[in-house]
Amino acid sequence: MSYRHQLPSGVRIVGEEIPFLRSVAIGIWIGTGSRFENKQNNGVSHFLEHMFFKGTERYSAKALAELFDNLGGQVNAFTSKEYTCFYARVLDDHFEIAADTLSDMLLHSQFQVDEMDKERKVVIEEIHMYEDTPDELVMDLLAEGIYGEHSLGFTILGLEENLRSFSRQDLLSYIESRYQGNDIVISVAGNISEARVIETFGRLFGHYQPSGTGSRQLVEPPFRTPVVVRQKDIEQMHVALAAPGLPAGHPDMYALILMNNALGSNPSSRLFQEIREERGMAYSVFSYHSSYLDCGMFGIYTGTSPENLSDVLQLIQECVARFAEQGLSEEELSKGKAQLKGSMMLGLESTSSRMSRLGKNELLLRRSISIEETLAAIDAVRTEDVLRVSRQLLQHPFAISTVGPMSEVDVQAAIQNSGWVNA
Repeated sequence: MSYRHQLPSGVRIVGEEIPFLRSVAIGIWIGTGSRFENKQNNGVSHFLEHMFFKGTERYSAKALAELFDNLGGQVNAFTSKEYTCFYARVLDDHFEIAADTLSDMLLHSQFQVDEMDKERKVVIEEIHMYEDTPDELVMDLLAEGIYGEHSLGFTILGLEENLRSFSRQDLLSYIESRYQGNDIVISVAGNISEARVIETFGRLFGHYQPSGTGSRQLVEPPFRTPVVVRQKDIEQMHVALAAPGLPAGHPDMYALILMNNALGSNPSSRLFQEIREERGMAYSVFSYHSSYLDCGMFGIYTGTSPENLSDVLQLIQECVARFAEQGLSEEELSKGKAQLKGSMMLGLESTSSRMSRLGKNELLLRRSISIEETLAAIDAVRTEDVLRVSRQLLQHPFAISTVGPMSEVDVQAAIQNSGWVNA
């Protein structure tokens, strides 16, 4: 059984006791990311993620690393467009020290200037590495093309010039503004009782109160459909396409997931079979969906040779159009449901997966969703639901981004030759 508790500070604690395991996963989820930045501080959420590991009042950066290594545990963090997560997985015997150390990082990091100077160089190298990773770069270009000046179009890593300018006070001000108690969720899954979790984090976060009064006001983003081209001296053309999707918690989410499964998210999907297995025109081809608080994006990615670009775009368009016209058969829907439920149930054998599920649901949807509720929602999807969602999303014009050796003129010509009509 899962549980939920809210501290006087507004911090929410969600968890699930799993007594037959020996591990425990802890996540501290903060409701801020690149979406809540502006042009001047784009990258600050991600830079802070790094800096929280660079020393507290009690621990140096090296001591923090050694502490979790000595426990045989794992500790890490990540930043997304709408949230940041700091997490650890340890043996249940080490719960208190892991919880105490993660909390110490979040509440008592020093942000020493010399550590900041070293770490900004690390993040700038990360940005440079990203520029050299075309399958990642093409996704950023796609978001920038779709959302334009809206912050959903910002990169998570941020701009190099911003990284060079961040001061210690900039980090402290951002924490005061964005790390509000009611935007913090602590999720715990594993062999640890609810009482111990509440007592431990109640003591650590019970009086948490940043002095700022920041808010997460959402501004509805546009959805533009440009063709964005970055010419780069590499072998392949990396291509990303996207149409509007659904926001987190939308009633049609499971119909969309089943559509995505059948269209392109696994090796038996239509795009994979048509483009890779039958034609041999790509090594990687897949579809995906990104959900945000008030909107979403349905995307397709592939990497192919320049001479195949026009044919691959034509195949993608034909596959998408056919799906929007016909949807799924009852047999395909049944297989998709079994696959989705099987994947979900296997994931539940991991304390980290359970912790992430609890944390994200509470942070984004402000509620817990039981396994039984999820299974019932999957079973309730009908073929006509998938067809309706497919027509809603796949018949919308697509944005396109490319990274590769072809110029913008050549890419536009390939799109025209493919007969692509909804870009």
